[in-house]
Amino acid sequence: MPQSKYEPIYHAIKSDIESSKYKSGDFLPSENEYAARFGCSRNTVRRAISLLTAEGYLLPQHGRGVQVIFRPEKERSLFTIGGIESFAEAASRSSRKATTKIITFKEIKCDQSISLMTGFDIGEDLYYIERVRYLGKQAVIYDTNIFLISETKGLSEEIARDSIYRYLEDTLGMTITTSRRRVTAERATERDHELLDLGHFDFVLTVVGQVFNSRGVMFEYTRSRHVPDQVCFAETAIRQKV
Repeated sequence: MPQSKYEPIYHAIKSDIESSKYKSGDFLPSENEYAARFGCSRNTVRRAISLLTAEGYLLPQHGRGVQVIFRPEKERSLFTIGGIESFAEAASRSSRKATTKIITFKEIKCDQSISLMTGFDIGEDLYYIERVRYLGKQAVIYDTNIFLISETKGLSEEIARDSIYRYLEDTLGMTITTSRRRVTAERATERDHELLDLGHFDFVLTVVGQVFNSRGVMFEYTRSRHVPDQVCFAETAIRQKV
């Protein structure tokens, strides 16, 4: 699928902020400067700025410009509830080295129990993937991912070890749009203790989600179990006056 006009601007500004070219409190160049740089309209620039504002990077101020309000999380990997990003993207944004170990990679058929758990239709062909995610040498996330094969053809262990989302977007041309998520604290299982470096913790933070593409198809179900002191979940809220 063709790239939206605002995406290069969005990624350029986001990269400049995360690399500290523009720090918290700084003001961005004007809309006119970005429009000239990218050869686009000011409305296109505003779309990119609007998205970054919703993600907590920017704060437009009437008469003054657009101010950077992003402050990097250095002590923990920062996973956003509102945004959709890969593990590698989240770790990179918070300056952490990320690696992935594949535990299971196989094709399965969706039966009634899997359908009830995930929302996929009975009889669908699925990829079933279990991965352990490392920050440095510490195992911090145990992921179970189930992908709809008809939408994600060609997935492999090598891709799952690197970045599935990069493959879906750059190779298959998928546009990933929406995710529904639920976050709970759960008592750690024997499997959690076996795979994760939980230390003295006897519980994990569990994130369950369904992810949809631009065609409205749910292509992924995921269940991620996190070591509590190695992650924090952040969302930017905007107060709506009644």
